[in-house]
Amino acid sequence: MENKFLKDIPKVFETLEKKYPVSKTTLNNMRKNPNAFKILISCLLSLRTQDKNTEIASSRLFAVADTPKEILKIPIKKLEELIYSSGHYKKKARTIQHVSEVLIKDFDSKVPRTREQLMSIKGIGPKTANIVLAFAFGEEVLPIDTHCHRIPNRLGWIKTKTPEQTETELNKILPRKYWKEFNSIFVQFGKTICQPIPHCVLPVP
Repeated sequence: MENKFLKDIPKVFETLEKKYPVSKTTLNNMRKNPNAFKILISCLLSLRTQDKNTEIASSRLFAVADTPKEILKIPIKKLEELIYSSGHYKKKARTIQHVSEVLIKDFDSKVPRTREQLMSIKGIGPKTANIVLAFAFGEEVLPIDTHCHRIPNRLGWIKTKTPEQTETELNKILPRKYWKEFNSIFVQFGKTICQPIPHCVLPVP
């Protein structure tokens, strides 16, 4: 059966692109001078926290260390203090240490450029891997977080139960010209309007 909502995709993007400039997001600001390690660590710090807290934690950490080797020189308690504002700081500190260790041991201190290699490192999931590929290396991939999963389902574009399923289905129906900015735009929309309890009215199917 043909999905009648798919015809709305161009109009949705046209509207949201005007409302939510991609330059306003933390990771998009890194596109100007992409540093794969900083983007990876910033993404790990951003999990389950607000952008402003990620920026504080990232700035404090990168002022002290911005390479895997420098990260491992920081005592764990000091690392926890540096990233405290990101929340879940104890777990994140250990994840960052582990990721840094693996990058040094298995990848010559460089962030790998494939999804498979990135996800082989414990602590890096599909969303983080795709963000690194998209923002650090300019790959055409779709990073799917809770907003990017929720909103396409609400719009009627897809019917999925997990972010992984959403990525698969969006790969099929979303024109590639929208992939680069999809995450940035939908994250902003999801944080301000289309929240879990939405501040918008959607058409009834």
